[in-house]
Amino acid sequence: MKLQIITIGEPKNEYKKIFDEYLKRLSGFVKLEYYPIKEDKNSDKKIFNLIEKTFVILLDEKGREFSSKSLAEFLEKKELESVGTISFLIGGPDGHNEEIRKKEDFKISFSRLTFPHDLAMVILVETLYRSFSIINNHPYHREG
Repeated sequence: MKLQIITIGEPKNEYKKIFDEYLKRLSGFVKLEYYPIKEDKNSDKKIFNLIEKTFVILLDEKGREFSSKSLAEFLEKKELESVGTISFLIGGPDGHNEEIRKKEDFKISFSRLTFPHDLAMVILVETLYRSFSIINNHPYHREG
């Protein structure tokens, strides 16, 4: 299985350092590609090209909330179902437009709270790293 992380914009300042660290860690568990997309008139076209023939997961405040363990189980199930590529999309400050929403296969939410854009990107890569550490019995995640 391969993951694509597609974001409108990319994290800045200290967020970028943390984001890059978790991307690096995550790439030790799974094939991974990161695509920061500049928001402009061609953004949707770029995104559509990237997500074609992938399982599309939008990050959305109305999406399903998971525990760390249940997200790991969800991802492991997708791998067992031979889902080739999962694309995680983080929209711009106003979320995803209707054309992108029509392409979704699933929506997830980290919380009912709203997070700054840069922080949401960091939460995504940390959460994915945690999920794959659970799948691979790595000691990063501690339940208690």
